[in-house]
Amino acid sequence: MNLSFQNPIECGHPSSLFFSPLKTSNKLGCSSNLGFHVRFFENRKKKSPMVTVKSVSSSSIAVEGTKKRDATSTRESVYDAIVIGSGIGGLVAATQLAVKEAKVLVLEKYLIPGGSSGYYERDGYTFDVGSSVMFGFSDKGNLNLITQALKAVGRKMEVIPDPTTVHFHLPNDLSVRIHREYDDFVTELTSKFPHEKEGILGFYGDCWKIFNSLNSLELKSLEEPIYLFGQFFQKPLECLTLAYYLPQNAGAIARKYIKDPQLLSFIDAECFIVSTVNALQTPMINASMVLCDRHYGGINYPVGGVGGIAKSLAEGLVDQGSEILYKANVKSIILDDGKAVGVRLADGREFFAKTIISNATRWDTFGKLLKGEKLPKEEENFQKVYVKAPSFLSIHMGVKAEVLPPDTDCHHFVLEDDWKNLEEPYGSIFLSIPTILDPSLAPDGRHILHIFTTSSIEDWEGLPPKEYEAKKEEVAAEIIQRLEKKLFPGLSSSITFKEVGTPRTHRRYLARDKGTYGPMPRGTPKGLLGMPFNTTAIDGLYCVGDSCFPGQGVIAVAFSGVMCAHRVAADIGIEKKSRVLDTGLLGILGWLRTLA
Repeated sequence: MNLSFQNPIECGHPSSLFFSPLKTSNKLGCSSNLGFHVRFFENRKKKSPMVTVKSVSSSSIAVEGTKKRDATSTRESVYDAIVIGSGIGGLVAATQLAVKEAKVLVLEKYLIPGGSSGYYERDGYTFDVGSSVMFGFSDKGNLNLITQALKAVGRKMEVIPDPTTVHFHLPNDLSVRIHREYDDFVTELTSKFPHEKEGILGFYGDCWKIFNSLNSLELKSLEEPIYLFGQFFQKPLECLTLAYYLPQNAGAIARKYIKDPQLLSFIDAECFIVSTVNALQTPMINASMVLCDRHYGGINYPVGGVGGIAKSLAEGLVDQGSEILYKANVKSIILDDGKAVGVRLADGREFFAKTIISNATRWDTFGKLLKGEKLPKEEENFQKVYVKAPSFLSIHMGVKAEVLPPDTDCHHFVLEDDWKNLEEPYGSIFLSIPTILDPSLAPDGRHILHIFTTSSIEDWEGLPPKEYEAKKEEVAAEIIQRLEKKLFPGLSSSITFKEVGTPRTHRRYLARDKGTYGPMPRGTPKGLLGMPFNTTAIDGLYCVGDSCFPGQGVIAVAFSGVMCAHRVAADIGIEKKSRVLDTGLLGILGWLRTLA
């Protein structure tokens, strides 16, 4: 069965799809073992997106049946938690709560879960919406947070190890591969900078101290004192190590060991991939998680594409007795005497819960979902320290396979001429070719190229439709020509499919203010001191995702989800809680953030 229909996905709609664990037939007349593969794209002739829904038998998600909850307004707290958005952070928080027997409702604006870790299908290609560099997918340690999240709900995904995290192509013909094996990486880097061997070992050695400390701890909420003090008494040295590095940045640590300006610029590029800023602005803890996990657990690509992570978590959530509602566009958070008690959708429906978890950015949460409410002091402080990171221009392409040399790596970072262009719009290019690892994502004889480069929404605002489309083609052609010159001669003539997305696209489909992918420090931050955790100044409201500690990236937002679920579980009585210790710890954490 194939159903095709047009619908403005941006708007909530009474015909929302409600996924629940009930094994009955659905409103569309489909058998209960049918799931949905959904793809959406901008209709070039009409402003509304085209949506195609194709039934498949591989999914265990069932559509709402006769025992569904009444979706009419009621002030009764039907759920323990409502999660706004089904990005990886939101889904991890939801599933972690569900396995503790909390009743959770996830509200997703679109027809598929995942947010920037979602997918779409076109002309036989399966494209990852965001990055294809997957951390947290190993089978060892405590930082394999995606593996752990899937396992908690009875899911496991087949993965393909990536032998090279990224291949850097940098000014002065500097070429560096980040090998999966740490010793191979160090050997390659020291061959480029033999005079800095001790400095290289010193800087990356500090990264390993931090990573090993994190990896030895049971990761839960840093805002929950019973857990925090328990970890300190069990592993005091590791906790003190993390406390020491918490207010420090990677660039400052690198300069203690390294003097060569080009090597320091290389470390800037390493950190830019992590945080979209240079090393001096990248918290050392964030950098260490990524710069070490790529060797410890390695980069592992999920078979079938990154979108399978969110689909698997959503299915697992349903299996645990909780629910996910698609086409549910949350327009506002409902407050009752200053406490968050529910949400209101664009179609007027209301849902209520003991707690509300927002997977939207903090700017969207407090600027749109709580529009008209006074901005809490804590959020004012956050916005003084951090601004919205730039968005991206993204190009999804299908190309003839013969244009790529046989030994092509999966991921590339290109900065051709001048280190000063690293953080400039369109200055550097990140390229993923996931079909190097999983050819099933493309038709036979084809490869996928996902190209993205930083771009500001101001470059794209106010353009009439024809000028907007023309500018997309013009900028994309320049980026493609740069890759053709640097990496793949004949690339332009090998293109069989191309779709260009701008910051406006990211804002529209991912509901991110200005298309941002998280916070960026205004100046030089004091490590992670200024990053807010999951609790907010509004009782009953929590935030999760890349604008919370520890920041951007799949492993970071998964960590945020784990922490948020633990804090919420304590607040609704599922986990142990001490009100006195809570008050003291949250006060201390609030004071520390003011030091940033």
